[in-house]
Amino acid sequence: MNAERILQILRAPQVTEKASLVNAESGQHVFKVATDATKFEIKMAVESLFKVSVEQVRVLNVKPKLKRFRAKEGSRKAWKKAYVKLASGQTIDYGVGA
Repeated sequence: MNAERILQILRAPQVTEKASLVNAESGQHVFKVATDATKFEIKMAVESLFKVSVEQVRVLNVKPKLKRFRAKEGSRKAWKKAYVKLASGQTIDYGVGA
């Protein structure tokens, strides 16, 4: 897998109340990923970017949300979310280098 594809797979960490709770309880990290990314690609991207070992990757597709403004209807884009479980004793620090 080339370096450009690795950078395209992980879009952003998902920093929400639920994601923080999941991280505190089970040590899983939540990422917003490319919609065409596979579990194997997500695992390889996390391992190469953050230099950690990944135990498990779970993915889910977030459906588009219908939005209305006055008489117009539209929808938000669909996207993909990945729950990444690291090996015991390993963490990812998002604030390094910022």
